Amino acid sequence: MQAPAKKVLVVADPTRDSSGALQYALSHSVLEHDELILLHVENPSNWIHGFNLNTLLKIPPNLATVAAQAMSFDHGKGNGIANSGEPVKDFLEEMKNECNRAKPKLNVRIERVTLEAGRDRANTILHHSEVLGVDIIVIGQRRSLFPKGHLGAYTWPGGRSTGSSKGINTAEYLIENCKCTCVGVQKKSQAGGYVLNSKTHKNFWLLA
Repeated sequence: MQAPAKKVLVVADPTRDSSGALQYALSHSVLEHDELILLHVENPSNWIHGFNLNTLLKIPPNLATVAAQAMSFDHGKGNGIANSGEPVKDFLEEMKNECNRAKPKLNVRIERVTLEAGRDRANTILHHSEVLGVDIIVIGQRRSLFPKGHLGAYTWPGGRSTGSSKGINTAEYLIENCKCTCVGVQKKSQAGGYVLNSKTHKNFWLLA
């Protein structure tokens, strides 16, 4: 009997962390009859609108420099044309194309949402995952700069003490606060495989 279809949301950004999360989701989280949602939270002050996924997979440590060189275009005209005169490829479309290559029958859709007033990035993702009825969230995760004991050490405006995304990264906050399963993914390119974090598993190694 075929398992019920599920909705898997991948937090999509033009970063190597997000690319690793997508690779994990395609390999380990979705089946052909599932739906995969690429959710990108757009920051109005962020000028990076696209990125070539092939370049992304090989990106060196200085992401800001590479992104600035690759994505420098006439933002004032909003025409998506790079300084070289070549069209800028939208990184979300590149990610969707990667999904189609890996799983041609998979239903993939793109959701772009704007960072909302009164909500930070983590809570914007949390809100839309609930609206979309998501079963699993997959998000690229970097090693936290803060001890785990800081989780939940902050309060929201108004005194609601469910933790805050301030002081911890977005992945950690979603893992601790989302109603569905959330998996933080760190792709280990040198050692191979992934390090996964969820509510029930911390620093779990999974070979690719």
